[in-house]
Amino acid sequence: MNLYESAPIAALLEGASALLTGLTGLLDPLAGASAAALAVVLATLGVRLVLTVLTRSQVRAELHRERLAPQLRALQQRYAKRPEVLQTKMMALYKDNGTSPFAGMLPALAQSPVLLVVYGVFTHPLIGGEPNALLGQSFAGAELGGTLLNDPSGWPVHVLLLVAIAGVAALHRLVALRRMRDAAVGGAPIGGLQRALSWMPFAVVLVAAFVPLAAALYLAVGTAFTLVERLVWRRALRGARGAEPEALPAT
Repeated sequence: MNLYESAPIAALLEGASALLTGLTGLLDPLAGASAAALAVVLATLGVRLVLTVLTRSQVRAELHRERLAPQLRALQQRYAKRPEVLQTKMMALYKDNGTSPFAGMLPALAQSPVLLVVYGVFTHPLIGGEPNALLGQSFAGAELGGTLLNDPSGWPVHVLLLVAIAGVAALHRLVALRRMRDAAVGGAPIGGLQRALSWMPFAVVLVAAFVPLAAALYLAVGTAFTLVERLVWRRALRGARGAEPEALPAT
């Protein structure tokens, strides 16, 4: 079954196409041939601003897990030879403090449908039974619907965008490593899995290499926005003097 033929996704596809087409028309006098690309950027920022409440929740969850790190470390040392008891004790600790090891995962999951829709808008020649005018749009000479593999003329633009995404991913990893280092000083257990997960931002580079340029542009703007957004929320929630984060509701 073609996922894009399902009623909910088809409706989202039509809505996104209409939004981007309308924005492109409004921006055309200002941006000319790059109007559609600018429309994608503005739409990406709009989506991320809507989701910023979820990001706030994610950062709050992280701060609470950091605060619980010394207690988690003590539990691991005490029940190192009793993994079943350790798991029960850790989950009880999370529950008593109104959080969980999975709290804050929603923002990452919420990005998937958006990327799916952007990908669909720039790969379908027909949307809602009408020709997709967005496929004829370009950015710096590269087709927004083209990929690194099927648009040789747009290769420089694709590569520059991938380099930009890789740069942002590297900054994401540096921030994550610094956070792990600070947590280790505070007694937090740092495992191999956490270090492996610090490389996860680079997965975006692989995705961007195979999706249309418009979707890669969405990923580039989105990852950069996320980096700044999370730093701002962490500072705001911790306070200028490193105050404890506010209590989380039960999840």
